[in-house]
Amino acid sequence: MGTGSAFADSTLDTVVNSVIGTPYKYGGVTTAGFDCSGFTRYVFQKFGVDLARVSTAQYKQGTPVAKSQLREGDLVFFNTSGSGISHVGIYVGDGKFAHASSSKGINIDNLDNSYYKTRYVGAKRILSNWGYSTFAAES
Repeated sequence: MGTGSAFADSTLDTVVNSVIGTPYKYGGVTTAGFDCSGFTRYVFQKFGVDLARVSTAQYKQGTPVAKSQLREGDLVFFNTSGSGISHVGIYVGDGKFAHASSSKGINIDNLDNSYYKTRYVGAKRILSNWGYSTFAAES
């Protein structure tokens, strides 16, 4: 693990770090601005993985993962609107996830943050074991 950072030197870390601070843009799918699912889709496209465009559809992909079994690259889902899945991020390790915050743009938050902790719905593993070892495991 890198000193002073939640990241090690993996492809996932490199891709996420390259867009930290990118502004939030509703419907955004490029480095000019991302919404939450646009961000996750952008990152996974770098690994050759095609994710659905919206968070509710992304939640239907992959394999369910218990919160206690999260590993880097898993998608984490939240109910921020009061009506089902409405937010998605990427688990980056150490209890943290990267996401497109409507107020801060692409940033890292803690899953135990009081806002996200109460709105957490579940997680999905998208990357295969090969994909994890190739793109997300610490080098």
